[in-house]
Amino acid sequence: MGKFDGKVVLITGGARGQGRSHALRFAAEGADVAFCDIAAPVDSVPYALSTPDDLVETVKLVEELDRRCVGVVADVRDQAAMTAFVDQARTELGRVDFLLANAGILSYAPVATMAEDQWDEVIATNLSGVYRAIRAVLPTMIEQRFGRIVATSSVAGKGGMLNMAHYSASKWGVIGLVKSLALEVAQLGITVNAVCPTTVATDMALNEATYRLFRPDLPSPSQADAIPAFAGMHPMRAPWIDAIDVSNAMAFLCSDEARFISGETISVAAGLTAGNAG
Repeated sequence: MGKFDGKVVLITGGARGQGRSHALRFAAEGADVAFCDIAAPVDSVPYALSTPDDLVETVKLVEELDRRCVGVVADVRDQAAMTAFVDQARTELGRVDFLLANAGILSYAPVATMAEDQWDEVIATNLSGVYRAIRAVLPTMIEQRFGRIVATSSVAGKGGMLNMAHYSASKWGVIGLVKSLALEVAQLGITVNAVCPTTVATDMALNEATYRLFRPDLPSPSQADAIPAFAGMHPMRAPWIDAIDVSNAMAFLCSDEARFISGETISVAAGLTAGNAG
């Protein structure tokens, strides 16, 4: 018997990476799953994004856990698409209990030379996309007077990051959104929190553009070349965490054990934020 038996979780950015991990973690606890993903490139992103094949694979993996799964191609930047996604999940799975607002992208540039599309696409996906997913699911949660919303922020939402001002701004914004919404729905049976991961071993981090950022002294650094720089950020000396480490935090915040936790951030950061005052 799982802690989420009879529940339905909605996930944005669920075709691979952290989103797929969340889907499988919640399915293993008995939840049925609905997820969406753009499953297409975004011009300013320097690594390959998910594909329709990734989406199909996530559906297959969830169904192999004997749970129902709805996978939808949808862009979190489009409010109509988010509303349609929530409506489809309710129709096919019968209810909505949890939202994991996970979809996010990353690119690199200093502010002085950052292209307009780099700024616009990161903010539109990472911040406005979280808002649009929440906006789509909130009427249902208010009506049923129950819901758990967990947004993916980042350790970059708790400090500045070189060559990532747009990403950092988006993730700080997610925390402000989460805290404000938590106050608005505090008496409606809905909790709202954020998880702040450090580097996660997914395609967003493990790619050539990131290796060059961490090892600018090398013309074509490999993952192995970048490991010491990754590990050096973390007091626990892990170069990165695994997606399941983030999924476990998501599952805790949606569980009954966390019913009075709202408006909070949980860092999954291998000690990186231990020196922060807040």
